[in-house]
Amino acid sequence: MSRNTTSASISGTFRFSVAPMMEWTDRHCRAFHRTLSRRAWLYTEMVTAPAIIHGDRQRLLGFSEPEHPVIVQLGGSDPKLLAEAARICVDFGYDEINLNVGCPSDRVKGGNFGACLMRDPALVAVCVAAMKTAVAIPITVKCRIGVDEQDIEEALDALADQVLSEGCDRLIVHARKAWLKGLSPKENREIPPLDYDRVRRLKARLSHVPIELNGGLATLDDALRESGPLDGVMLGRAAYQDPDLLLEVDARVHGDAAPHADAFAAVEAFEPYVAAHLQAGGRLHDITRHMLGLFGGRPGARTYRRTLATEALVPGAGLEVLRKAVAAIRRPQSSAEDARTGTDG
Repeated sequence: MSRNTTSASISGTFRFSVAPMMEWTDRHCRAFHRTLSRRAWLYTEMVTAPAIIHGDRQRLLGFSEPEHPVIVQLGGSDPKLLAEAARICVDFGYDEINLNVGCPSDRVKGGNFGACLMRDPALVAVCVAAMKTAVAIPITVKCRIGVDEQDIEEALDALADQVLSEGCDRLIVHARKAWLKGLSPKENREIPPLDYDRVRRLKARLSHVPIELNGGLATLDDALRESGPLDGVMLGRAAYQDPDLLLEVDARVHGDAAPHADAFAAVEAFEPYVAAHLQAGGRLHDITRHMLGLFGGRPGARTYRRTLATEALVPGAGLEVLRKAVAAIRRPQSSAEDARTGTDG
């Protein structure tokens, strides 16, 4: 599978991030993504402040040193609880803390956090202030451009101005409204129209503020084109479902060498992590479920996915299953030959 690698890299402090995604961006996913990019910023799944305070912290927050730079995303709206959770996250060694003001799920509506907080920018600002007082690492906010009937000009400006007044260090803006009335979380990722220009207008008004773009970006080309004057870009499902694109990030975004020559070399370099997890009593599927999108579109991709989706679930499955899956992928020799032979992907 050939890729466009001709676009110029972006210099300076521009940031590429992989979005926090529930059930997906766990520590094994992040370790895999770090193998593909040294420079991408990685996020945890959203973790609520009460869960951190009262729950199994090692399970919720544990991560491996190579994952840096890594950001924990918190959910909540109680300033005292968020401050306490922030202190715990600092003790674990996270590089930043991000407050979720964008998730539209029923769970967050019931708990008064996530996208519904767009309606209460003053409370979000108090939460940011509490965390800034509690810890020394950066505090950022990830939000939507508005919710329900809100005017997106007024809503986004109000949130931005109030959280920035309390020291918020960076804004990550998902460039859609969230409709909390009548749309499912999946529909909220697809139906409300994207408005990248609204995020660029925010940047034009707040030129000194680091602002990162998120939402509907399907490829790295899309991300670099739409980010325009912004300070970063965040990809979610595109990066998860097509992790090959992460191999391009270091070169195309930062002008650095890719960490590995190709996806085959990346998997080989990742094997010691997989082996250590298995030796500790973990299951192969815990890790390989995050690798199903690798090699997408190449000859053998369907067999690769089927092998991991079935055989990795078998108790006692080991590295031999991962190696068998990778062996189903025909290593590319030339784009012309790929075009002649087609694919089962």
